[in-house]
Amino acid sequence: MKKIAAPIRVELAQYRELAAFSQFGSELDASTKEQLEQGERIREMLKQPQYAPMPVEKQVVIIYAATKKYLLDVPVEKVADFEKELFEFIDTKYPDIFENIRTKKKLDDDLEGAIKKAIEEFKKDFK
Repeated sequence: MKKIAAPIRVELAQYRELAAFSQFGSELDASTKEQLEQGERIREMLKQPQYAPMPVEKQVVIIYAATKKYLLDVPVEKVADFEKELFEFIDTKYPDIFENIRTKKKLDDDLEGAIKKAIEEFKKDFK
């Protein structure tokens, strides 16, 4: 979890700083816009319903998707739907991913490859 979540703190700090700065400027370059969009999606992804904690294995998958910028082309208002449908997709097509995260408690190259493959396959059909 630490390996996957490490970039989030930095990205959120950059997002807050850029969001505050961008209020004063009208023209933003492409990388600044991308950082703002990435920050918005990370904030949305971190939201959880009250009294419904998310299992760690699911947190790892969605944080991986966010930090590897798989959510950039997903509209902010659709991030929660993306998350829910991704978990359902993995539960049905790749249930071993969640099990491996739970048992290994470490993200090795094979597991990371499986997560990446599952996310990319899911994104082809997500609307």
